[in-house]
Amino acid sequence: MTQDSDYMQMALRLARRGHGLTWPNPSVGCIIVSKSGYIVGRGFTGRGGRPHGETVALKQAGQAAKGSTAYITLEPCAHHGQTPPCAQSLINAGIDCAVVAITDPDSRVGGKGIEMLTQAGIKVDLGVCQDKAQKANQGFFNRIVGHRPLITVKIASSQDGKIAGPKGASQWVTGPQSRARGHLLRASHDAIMVGIGTVLADNPSLDCRLPGLEDRSPIRIVMDSSLSLPLDCKLVETARKIPTWVMTTIKGGDKFEGLCDQGVKVMTCKADKQGRIDMIDMMAMLANEGITRLLSEGGAQVNASLIRASLIDRLYWFRAPKIIGQEGLAALADMDIETVLKTKNFSLVREGRIGNDIWQEYMI
Repeated sequence: MTQDSDYMQMALRLARRGHGLTWPNPSVGCIIVSKSGYIVGRGFTGRGGRPHGETVALKQAGQAAKGSTAYITLEPCAHHGQTPPCAQSLINAGIDCAVVAITDPDSRVGGKGIEMLTQAGIKVDLGVCQDKAQKANQGFFNRIVGHRPLITVKIASSQDGKIAGPKGASQWVTGPQSRARGHLLRASHDAIMVGIGTVLADNPSLDCRLPGLEDRSPIRIVMDSSLSLPLDCKLVETARKIPTWVMTTIKGGDKFEGLCDQGVKVMTCKADKQGRIDMIDMMAMLANEGITRLLSEGGAQVNASLIRASLIDRLYWFRAPKIIGQEGLAALADMDIETVLKTKNFSLVREGRIGNDIWQEYMI
């Protein structure tokens, strides 16, 4: 069991490499171990969901896959899509055993992949590193079962919970190392979201600028209920290079058409009682578009809206060793961040120091 766990954790590390690249599909990792105990194949799901991790690993293993054990982070698919079922590919390769971390909740699979393997005489061991696989696949599971993406909120603040000085001064509160880690978060998500207030104040690019990961920039999403996004902002001007989506409550009109003409995808959501975007409806729309992992870098209003709607799954909080004071811009509108962390059942799962800053990861 210990050996199985070790191999599965290798497969899970491979799967995490595909985060942010494979939507709407999950990123699946696969390790092929020969009869003699050598790793003969490794793979994870390719960009856009093809090829599947099992396909990559089996191709690398070649004839050595016969009689081997396959370690797979998610139940192999059992349906014909753009490619043949991975379960059938494993059968055709002649593996003796499949160690599978967790079943696939997609109705097209849902146990059928495991059934195909067992009917072919392949031994299946299910549930190895299941908790870790649940976490690795949470975005995909959220989309299939919960009809919304996995939602991660990133906050960069001073020690007293301020994200900017008076009147929005001090755009960068945390240090360069924290900002680099924030860009790494962008690279591992399908989409990044901000509110219109952030765009009007900062005119951000919202891309990934880490060396070697420039092609990992996620889809940029702007919450803009009244359709105030300027046509000459960076997000619109680069919309044909990096996809930009605008979520609004407006249906049609000159501004709507003007944004579309610039290559921006504009989607109309339901409005809540205050006339703002209905968060639940918006998340369902994003899930329907295939988004599995959403990173929110919004300001105080967006953060508070997500918390009020109980939509946050993970929170990354970077804190600089400085005090801005009560005139600074708070990270949350009408909420104290310490109170939120205590009352919303967030659990601290990891923390550390990066440069002069402190970072913490919370989960629900």
